[in-house]
Amino acid sequence: MSNVPRSDEALAPVPALFVGIDWADQHHDVHWIAADGRTGRRRIDQSAEQIEELLDFLRREAPGGLVAIAVEKGRGPLHYALMDRAGLQLYLIDPKQAARYRESFTSGGGKADDTDAALWARLISERHRELKPFTPDDPGTRRLAELCQARRQLVDQRTCLKQNLTALLKTLFPLLLQLGTVDGPLVLTVAQRWADPRTFRRLSPRQLTRLFRNCVTRNDERIAQLVAQVRSTPLITSDGPVLEAGAVRMAAAAAQIAALAPQIETLEELIRQAFAAHPDAPLLEQVPGAGEALAPRLLAAFGSDRDRYANADEVAIVSGIAPRTRQSGQSRQVARRRACSRFLKQTFHEFADAARKWCPWSQAYYALLRQRGMAHHAALRKLARCWIRILYAVWKTRRPYNPDQYLAQLHSQNHPLLAFLTPPNKTS
Repeated sequence: MSNVPRSDEALAPVPALFVGIDWADQHHDVHWIAADGRTGRRRIDQSAEQIEELLDFLRREAPGGLVAIAVEKGRGPLHYALMDRAGLQLYLIDPKQAARYRESFTSGGGKADDTDAALWARLISERHRELKPFTPDDPGTRRLAELCQARRQLVDQRTCLKQNLTALLKTLFPLLLQLGTVDGPLVLTVAQRWADPRTFRRLSPRQLTRLFRNCVTRNDERIAQLVAQVRSTPLITSDGPVLEAGAVRMAAAAAQIAALAPQIETLEELIRQAFAAHPDAPLLEQVPGAGEALAPRLLAAFGSDRDRYANADEVAIVSGIAPRTRQSGQSRQVARRRACSRFLKQTFHEFADAARKWCPWSQAYYALLRQRGMAHHAALRKLARCWIRILYAVWKTRRPYNPDQYLAQLHSQNHPLLAFLTPPNKTS
């Protein structure tokens, strides 16, 4: 990054106070450097009252001037408390950047909270013209982003529970997996009420018939087959202690899966409402492969600040889609980028996987990469990077995606991708 400030940066007001805060669970160490050379430090508890007292104190130390505060990224509670405050510029320092800056002062690897706070204050006083202050998205975009991330977390939690329940059923109750899907009504009902397979086999034909009629089918012939299957399938194990403990675990997992379903549905409805009300929704709702789940996530990934990213490559780097390249002399290594936002990376990766199923040129490009020997996920990341360039242009110009324009560009270049495009079916 160049140390020469841009013209707009040169005109920006210089903060009167530079503050570094080292976040901890119970308390925060604070160090400040005034523009006139004064310094100071203090420690506050993690409480709304003490954070407000600190902000009042900092405003008094910089009467009428800007206060620049540097905090490491990922410090959620403090980040939210300092966000969108009048007279305050918040700088979120990348943890790796912070570590490298710390290492430039010491090679011993030592670390202390009060020392880190002083380093962050010094970092922001030296580089506030090169670093960009944090600009929060508008409320509608923030609401959409929070809802999408909450849904993703619950879905991930449900997936983990389903995997645990599947493993237990394979070990102790494989018959139940033969009768229904792991998150279906039959499996969840049986796992919560009759998780011990010995108890389930003792149910009367009438009870089994009622269960299958409510959870599987109303076809009497099919119900009779299911009842017979329960009666004829032997237990995989008759070890009482193992079955007893496993039944408790299965019941707990099934209850949590069942409880998550309505919460996820609630979030999905809130996401639909928030996305429909967002002014940028028309830009993404027609993108092939986005759909109800991914279109809101793509909108939240780019945000509402059109000046946040200088170009599409920056989006690819921040999201972890672009690979990391290290070159020294004749050595050059290209590897996956792991220091990134997992949610952003998942969003673009999953969208690329959906796009290759619904978009002809995406499907062709994926086939081309696979033919060249690229692995599945590597090909998806490559496809995602192409889509980031397209979506960045859509987001930046506020013009909806036009598939014909991209295909025309491929034809004008006689791109090798054209050989993989499936010709449209001709009707007689």
